[in-house]
Formats: sequence, C-alpha cells, structure tokens
Amino acid sequence: MITCREFVDFLMRYLDEELAAGERSDFERHIADCPPCDTYLSQYRDTVRLEKSICADAEGPVPEDVPDELVSAILSARSRQD
Repeated sequence: MITCREFVDFLMRYLDEELAAGERSDFERHIADCPPCDTYLSQYRDTVRLEKSICADAEGPVPEDVPDELVSAILSARSRQD
C-alpha cells in the first residue's frame, strides 16, 4: 500500500500510464481507500482538462478584458523558455 505522499510522487506517471502493473494496482488501491486522494486526482484531472481547453488556441486573439501587464508577463515567460 502506498502513502498519500507517495500518491503525489506517482501521480504524473499514473496519468501518463507509465506505472508498472504492481505500482498501478497499489496506486488504484490507495485511491479506492483514500477519499482525499481520490478527490485530489479528480480535481487534478479537471484542472488539466480545463487548462487544455483554455489553451487550445494559443495563437488566437487575447480577450479584451485581459490586463496588458498579464499579456506582457506571459510573452516574456514564453521567450525565456525558447
């Protein structure tokens, strides 16, 4: 059985389907037995899904109500990543 701390360590590998069969079984058993981690997983999935839907058109127009400072900060961060 894994702990809640280990749950977080395994989360990305679980979602990317990279866990070995035994690890996956332990992870899923933990989710079944730990409502807080089950809720965390559900919320994490929802967040990822929302983020993907928001960023689906990354090159589209910026909504008018987005502050110019925020747009500048995002563009600056993007240029540092390249």
